[in-house]
Amino acid sequence: MSRLLIRTPSQTQAVVDNLYNNMEHRIAASPPGLCPVDMAVNFLTLCHAQSCGKCTPCRVGLGHLTKLLRMVLDGEATMDTLELIQRTAQAIVDSADCAIGTNAARLVLAGMEGFHDDYISHIQDHHCIGSLQNPVPCVALCPAGVDIPGYISLIQAGRYEDAVKLIRKDNPFPIACAYICEHPCEARCRRNMVDDPINIRGLKKFAVNQVKDVPNPPVAPATGKKIAVIGGGPGGLSAAYYLALMGHEVTVYEAHKKLGGMLRYGIPNYRFPREQLDRDIENILSIGVKVHTGVKVGRDISFEQLRAENDCLYIAIGAQTDKKTGMEGENSNGVISAVEMLGNIGDDAMPDFTGKRVVVIGGGNVAMDVTRSAIRLGAEKVSCVYRRRQSDMTALKEEVEGALAEGVELLTLQSPVRIESDADGNAVALWTQPQVIGEYGAGFRPRPKKADLPENRIEADLIVLAIGQGVETTGFEQSGITIHRGGTIEAHEDSKLPVGEGIFAGGDCVTGPATAIRAIAAGKVAAANIDEYLGFKHVISADVDVPIPQFNNKPPHGRINLQEREASERKKDFKCIECEMTCQEAKIESGRCLRCDYYGYGNFRGGRKEEW
Repeated sequence: MSRLLIRTPSQTQAVVDNLYNNMEHRIAASPPGLCPVDMAVNFLTLCHAQSCGKCTPCRVGLGHLTKLLRMVLDGEATMDTLELIQRTAQAIVDSADCAIGTNAARLVLAGMEGFHDDYISHIQDHHCIGSLQNPVPCVALCPAGVDIPGYISLIQAGRYEDAVKLIRKDNPFPIACAYICEHPCEARCRRNMVDDPINIRGLKKFAVNQVKDVPNPPVAPATGKKIAVIGGGPGGLSAAYYLALMGHEVTVYEAHKKLGGMLRYGIPNYRFPREQLDRDIENILSIGVKVHTGVKVGRDISFEQLRAENDCLYIAIGAQTDKKTGMEGENSNGVISAVEMLGNIGDDAMPDFTGKRVVVIGGGNVAMDVTRSAIRLGAEKVSCVYRRRQSDMTALKEEVEGALAEGVELLTLQSPVRIESDADGNAVALWTQPQVIGEYGAGFRPRPKKADLPENRIEADLIVLAIGQGVETTGFEQSGITIHRGGTIEAHEDSKLPVGEGIFAGGDCVTGPATAIRAIAAGKVAAANIDEYLGFKHVISADVDVPIPQFNNKPPHGRINLQEREASERKKDFKCIECEMTCQEAKIESGRCLRCDYYGYGNFRGGRKEEW
């Protein structure tokens, strides 16, 4: 008999592995409309079955926790049950010997915090709150609620102009989002259950570049109402666009020389060419939106004067001020912020980094924009310092991979300690402390802690801080508007209530730094609520007929990803790095859509909102 054997998976194990794989795909494609309590119960049951049973928290605790959650689902729980669930889950987190029990209990705790109202509704009303009702995952996860299956079907039919019209119903920046949107809509695409999610952003980019001038909907009759929008970024211009369509007289006040906000002053040309941004802005202004650039409210014109001259104000200032680290040597010469550097590039004032050693501190998309821009500006060496692991970086995966391909040195698990400067006050090096990953904190993010290793010295001629942005609220405190300690304006979470009499606010100045699509969504919501505040109820629609899907099979087919120019070539200039789909590729990719808006639950619940 052989001493050792090569073990091959049995048929039983193959079936089990298949079931787990199938479950993973279903979880990845689950729509936000599912009951969060029900999902927690099923996940707990799965984890309990996986437990080795050696420790009591897993063997007994997970089973007891599952029973308590089933009581909530069955309408047998009380408010005391919620407290017991929380205590039980926390005890498992604190005492379980392995990640199975710890992660399962953490999921319950996170769900109780994030879906607290759903738990209360189950106990008091014996049913789910129904707050997450949209049956189409991609639409539900788009902050602006864009009709994604609708415009994908229009692309499939070759009706590109209608596709852009349909996008503009909810998002007046179709070109901008086609280039730089973080596409949260793809996260839960049900195509995950078959192969890979639809390349939604890639299809949108294909559509917007097939047409030039797409006419806007007709402007409603003039209402005689005047509205001032403070901030000419994506949020402010979105609100201005919809308010102007509703017949109101809108004037935008922007502190910079040009409109666009962080779309212009925070995103380099190689990701989003300025001429493409200008196409979106020109379309918005074409319906009669007035603009005053180079005007800072609180300096060039008072907040009180604007309020007196208008029926309503919408504050949509973005997060365009830099944040400090507070570490030693931060004020040395050669230490700049990412906001300053990208702002200069946005104004076409290109700095010269020829031959310099550049060190960037940060791990988000802005940090990647800075590192990749530094390479294009002639830097001899570019290093990016981050205190967590590469997998923990908040930047998009493709941005990190693109930076590495272009020659960026990524120094992870290094926490900046101080900046060394010479006798003339010029920065010469960054000192960092090696880190190790400790426990996971809020939002399941790992907490780095100091490693028992000596500090590292990283030589640098220029150090760029890309650790986040702040909101400039100077001039608003005197107007009676409440400013939080973090520098954001106090406003109702859904923008239904004004922050003052006739004063609304939204976007970065309320939530803190966020994505462009979230600012656009805030502008859309503000426009609807300002219109209602003024006594109107105008309707925005696209008047586009969406094709009925064909009853054909959708077999597995690989996702068509957008290609990029060769790294050795693209890093030499600021030309757009991303290539487009061909007509054939767009036809194939749009044909992969399962049309959740039409089939199954989407059809039963009505998966399309044709107006708002």
